[in-house]
Amino acid sequence: MARIELFDVATATGDAAAYLGRNLKPGVQPNNHVRLYAHAPFLSRLFALFRAPMQAEGAGSVLSCYIKEMVVIKTSHVNGCAYCYAHNTAIGQAAGITHEQVLAIGSDDYMTSPHLSPRERAAVLWAEHVTKNTAKHFDDTEIFELTLICGLFNFTNRVHDSLKIDLDEPAQVEKVKATTRLDPDKLKASVQAVLDHWPTAFPEPNSDAAPARRAS
Repeated sequence: MARIELFDVATATGDAAAYLGRNLKPGVQPNNHVRLYAHAPFLSRLFALFRAPMQAEGAGSVLSCYIKEMVVIKTSHVNGCAYCYAHNTAIGQAAGITHEQVLAIGSDDYMTSPHLSPRERAAVLWAEHVTKNTAKHFDDTEIFELTLICGLFNFTNRVHDSLKIDLDEPAQVEKVKATTRLDPDKLKASVQAVLDHWPTAFPEPNSDAAPARRAS
């Protein structure tokens, strides 16, 4: 059970309701990731502008979604994040990753698996040991992207696991299979929508007392 309440389309109000309602059919409950991120709708929209082109392909990324989802699946498997693993297994299958490859990625002997090419093994190894130099199958730009996507999902895994976000129903997970390639024009529209709805005021930080400065 989630540590914090997940917003509901039927009862959400204000900025949270607006966040849930964007790009969603009225009355249809979004997945638990979206319901969680409604707690910080503005920050979540800014985060999405980075996450979408980073995870998908077609808007400036040089790596295929196929390779990136292998990295995400391994990262989520190593971290034990069932939520991210379930969603990204579905996305990975949409990108062309087979069930046998998913099993190989999650195994301890993926480096000898006949289901993975040397380049694919290197990507999975990079996800497991980000600081280990296994770059011979990738150029510098690809190495940077691999490291970004691995770091991104170490972050996402921690968020979902720390807050104990429940898995979505299988039908909800299946919906993410349509997200492997990003339309640059839609991303541009999303950026413009953030600008068009830029808040006129932001909440003040909580007034936690700062530690008293020591006299010099």
